[in-house]
Amino acid sequence: MKATTAWLLAAAVATGYAPRAQAGVPSFEAVRAAHAPSDRLLLDRHGRPLQVVRIDASVRRGDWLALDEISPALRDAIVLSEDRRFWDHGGVDWRALAASAWANAWNTRTRGASTVTMQLAGLVDDALVRPAGGRSFGTKLSQALRAREIEARWRKTQILEAYLNLVPLRGELVGAAAAAQQLFGKHASGLDRSEAALLAVLVRAPNAPAAQVQQRACEVLRQQALPCDGLALVLGQALERRPGPAAGEQLAPHYARQLPRPAPGQPWRITLDAQVQRAAAQALRQQLAELRGRNVEDGAVVVLDNASGDVLAWVGSAGSATSGAPAVDAVLARRQPGSTLKPFVYGLALQQRLLTAASVLSDSPLQLASGGALYQPQNYDLGFKGAVSVRTALAASLNVPAVRVAQMLGPEAIFQTLQRAGLKPSESAGFHGHALALGSAETSLRDLTAAYRALATGAMFGPAVDYIVADMLADRAARAITFGLDSPLVTRGWAAVKTGTSKDMRDNWCIGFTQHYTVGVWVGNAGGAPMHGVSGTEGAAPVWRALVQVLHAGAPSQAPAPPAGLVAHGGEWFLPGSEPAAGEAARAGSTPWRTANFGIQAPRDGAVVVLDPDIPMAAQRMVFRGAAGRWTLNGRPVGSGEQVVWLPLPGRHLLERSGEAGRVDRLHFEVRAAPHVQEARRQNVH
Repeated sequence: MKATTAWLLAAAVATGYAPRAQAGVPSFEAVRAAHAPSDRLLLDRHGRPLQVVRIDASVRRGDWLALDEISPALRDAIVLSEDRRFWDHGGVDWRALAASAWANAWNTRTRGASTVTMQLAGLVDDALVRPAGGRSFGTKLSQALRAREIEARWRKTQILEAYLNLVPLRGELVGAAAAAQQLFGKHASGLDRSEAALLAVLVRAPNAPAAQVQQRACEVLRQQALPCDGLALVLGQALERRPGPAAGEQLAPHYARQLPRPAPGQPWRITLDAQVQRAAAQALRQQLAELRGRNVEDGAVVVLDNASGDVLAWVGSAGSATSGAPAVDAVLARRQPGSTLKPFVYGLALQQRLLTAASVLSDSPLQLASGGALYQPQNYDLGFKGAVSVRTALAASLNVPAVRVAQMLGPEAIFQTLQRAGLKPSESAGFHGHALALGSAETSLRDLTAAYRALATGAMFGPAVDYIVADMLADRAARAITFGLDSPLVTRGWAAVKTGTSKDMRDNWCIGFTQHYTVGVWVGNAGGAPMHGVSGTEGAAPVWRALVQVLHAGAPSQAPAPPAGLVAHGGEWFLPGSEPAAGEAARAGSTPWRTANFGIQAPRDGAVVVLDPDIPMAAQRMVFRGAAGRWTLNGRPVGSGEQVVWLPLPGRHLLERSGEAGRVDRLHFEVRAAPHVQEARRQNVH
């Protein structure tokens, strides 16, 4: 039967008989253009290689190789093994076809009559793909006729080039480029005679046992008068090689997962900067090595361009060398951000004009009702600083003053602000309650870094408020009571920065921005295990500073110019209308907000007193203290002696103390409160 089929095929081809209508043969150029590698090279914003990305999981194909990019040894071995008269026939090898028919008639094993061109026809035409049960007579005839058409339109060199790029080899490997890389770890141009012989015999039996592959490859070498020495070793190493990514540096595996796949033939360029990406990964690995022994395994880094919002670096994991979960993209993982949310709390209070940067807050023990229990916020050092300015409270990351401000605003307002910042806070405002200001709602490093960029560009609360918040975050002196004058938060140029640590030290953050960049760093454990005594300045901040130094290696970051409308007064910045009145300052004969009046010890000149909505008004009385004398408030007597107690009334006030020899001491202060507190005060008064 086989002999009959072979003779019929030969007769049909010779007479030009065709069993079906033949579509036009694609051109060589069209076939080459349609070739889609399974791995694509990802380029950075400057065209530098970043990552090789697998985009087709079904096969492994390399880039299309020109014939002169493929080892001559492989070209010779393929022709010798598959089609000895390739350079002479016109698509069908009549001698081989006749020999195959005669041998099949006598049940003699021989090489098949399918030429390289006939095999190529089956590779470029889906209708001619070999089915599991073998080709029918009609399909074989169509394949032979299509091979003759290809030979009529293509050059021989084009046929061999296309075949070497499209032929299936072992397992998922297709084409010489992928096979050479995966089996021998080299470019196809570097294949030697032994390697070429092994690949050539895999064409006919891609998944044959190793012994059979070795035997057939040795036959190919002997036909070239070459020895088979070492062939077993080369084959053994090839088959033991574990499948992996194509050669090249793998800089951005996590970021590459999210990207849309490019069109075939189009360059794949993204916003990442290879130099910044490499520096971020190196700084993170180095810091995690420093923290070895303190139960810290993982970290992540994001760098954004302030002007465009482009992602310049995205390190989702420190890599398999140190990470407990290298496949997890920690940039996207949601965790508690700790104190890194405080700038948004203070920014909202500034925007609502409940506070100024010079307002005085109480950093003292606080107990608040929370779900039938008492909520008692503590500072990181478990101590208290007493009366502090808003500037100091934010820059030094004091917890109790932040909670007091949050009580003025209410959890719902804060929750809505965090949503507006793009942080996508977890649960609800009521769920978090008082702890919301201290970062109990989960968010991701990606979203948190983007929110800080909004502060950097004036897009969060508006240019004026965002500038004041940034100015406080950049104040080294104001943060000194907690961090000291020299810490990883200090850079040689201007930078606004905030650290954060979540409950039980499970997450460690450092987010900040410079003149041109916003950098976010997270350090912790992907599995959520707590670190051993690692604070924000010890964990994430060193990575942050290292990157800022790289980003501004050429020129230090410059402080931004204050936006139009801001008022500079007594060394502090104010929104228009929130600063002390110039006339009152002149009458007082002192510089408001900064200079003490020694006849009056308390309150301080220019102080802003903020009423707490959760403390009864009767318990928030102010004490005027100083030298003995007569005390008047806004021209009305309020008492005499060294101390006078007063029930605060929201508004601006002029306090005067009249002493001996007609001396009068004066100062101005302000009382502020949320609207519902003001209503309670009015009810108390009446």
